[in-house]
Amino acid sequence: MAIKLVGAQIYDPVHQIDGKKMDIGIDQEQICNADALAPDCESIDVSDCIIMAGAIDLHTHIGGGKVNIARTMMIEDHQAHLHHGDHQCRSGSGHAVPSTFTAGYRYAEMGYTAGFEPAVLPVNARHAHMEMADTPMIDKGGYVLLGNDDFLLQMMRDGASQSAINDYVAWVLNASQCIGIKVVNAGGVHAFKFNQRRLDVDEVSTASGVTPRQIVNVLSRAVYELGVTHPLHVHASNLGVPGNFETTIATMGAAEGVPIHLTHIQFHSYGTEGDMKFSSAACEIAEAINKNKNVTADVGQIMFGQTVTTSGDTMMQYYGHEHASPKKWTVMDIECEMGCGVVPFRYRDKSFVNALQWSIGLEIFLQVNDPWRVFLTTDHPNGAPFTSYPHLIKLLMNRSFRNDHLSNLHPEAQRMSNLSSMDREYSLYEIAIMTRAAPSKILGLADQGHLAAGATANITVYRKQDDIEKMFAHPAYVFKNGKMIVKDGKIIETVKGVTHVVKPDYDKSIEKSLRTYFDKFQTISLDNFKISNDEMEECIGSRVVEHPCKKT
Repeated sequence: MAIKLVGAQIYDPVHQIDGKKMDIGIDQEQICNADALAPDCESIDVSDCIIMAGAIDLHTHIGGGKVNIARTMMIEDHQAHLHHGDHQCRSGSGHAVPSTFTAGYRYAEMGYTAGFEPAVLPVNARHAHMEMADTPMIDKGGYVLLGNDDFLLQMMRDGASQSAINDYVAWVLNASQCIGIKVVNAGGVHAFKFNQRRLDVDEVSTASGVTPRQIVNVLSRAVYELGVTHPLHVHASNLGVPGNFETTIATMGAAEGVPIHLTHIQFHSYGTEGDMKFSSAACEIAEAINKNKNVTADVGQIMFGQTVTTSGDTMMQYYGHEHASPKKWTVMDIECEMGCGVVPFRYRDKSFVNALQWSIGLEIFLQVNDPWRVFLTTDHPNGAPFTSYPHLIKLLMNRSFRNDHLSNLHPEAQRMSNLSSMDREYSLYEIAIMTRAAPSKILGLADQGHLAAGATANITVYRKQDDIEKMFAHPAYVFKNGKMIVKDGKIIETVKGVTHVVKPDYDKSIEKSLRTYFDKFQTISLDNFKISNDEMEECIGSRVVEHPCKKT
């Protein structure tokens, strides 16, 4: 069915359109030239509206073992947030860590059409995909975890060539049906299993004999040389530790100029100044990002209230378990590959540390010059539920609103923050960059994140309001693949998304050594470990969309 959206202000940074009044045409699943549509096609007057492409969440924990553990642990969250179904939507529950259906509905209601799970364990990829396929309304994709797995660390100990490591990385991407590679506390999670409690960038792990710098270096180079669009997605060492900004800057250097993406960087931007020995190093981190053009980052902004932290970083989750609220937590090993830690947490505005964390995230947003290289995230649910995005956008766009909130925080945190002196206010154009254009670019989704003819018709229409938070929380219309799925903030049709993947070429002989390893150590055979396209579609329930790799 053809639809013409008439007279809205368009924000499409991919094509440098900044608030221009234009018509948008939809023909089946694609955006088309509005003038080419038949005169009698359906026409919607959106002259009082703003149009952007469907939003894309670069980093959100919505599928996998740790998410289910968190759901089981946070029964209070689910009892307090019950969502009864109707003729369109299934029943669901949860806020901090919502059920699959609830997650999909809440994303769509805000105008999001894609979300990417940043921590898929290779051995658990099948379950992660099942859970993501069960999440309606949005497209999905996963970053598969490497850097603490025995096979890679043994390759490095044995002096394997970069090309051999590239083959292994490519094999894992193919086998797990993922779109990128993630490393969490490189080598540190493995070292923690052998009772090592800290591992900085240039420390040698007593268990593996390699350093985090070496792991980040070989993996970032592998991703680059394989032509995978999304750079190595890095959860750096020493998360949450005062003084860790030096570790973060050293991690940037480990890539040696190759593209690298640092995730939830707010948690890695801490200094040691002041009586509390905890301070903001946002200025130093932003300066490093501005200087190093190969570096991108998502912020991982915290918001005040109850949430639950879910992470593969067992070393740091154990370190923080004494702060669990409510008082329950779990940390576990996952076979030979990784770990998992779930620790509930409540961020409090009267806590000095939490208040300064809130300021640090905003300081990073406001000091990174290029909105194409900084991404709007809360590291859902670690910093806050993703449903807080409209509030975060208002904080970025409205200085007085931001300073009003700052004035209510812990007084010492106010004194230690530079936030009140920052005049910058994000524009709608910059918001469209960091939530649409930049995520599609860094993920290689050429047909998403923009509004040109031929793009997938993922479109969000916001009715103009003085309150920017309300505007972004409840779009007037949302279109997914050309279908109107949301009207006036409510879902009117449910749809299924696809799974975005990359499948770089590799030397098949890598499977000889892998088969020996699997036979000796793994609890699943090599052949059963791999997930085929047919299985993704027929059993898991998600169509695979493969994106090209461009060899360097």
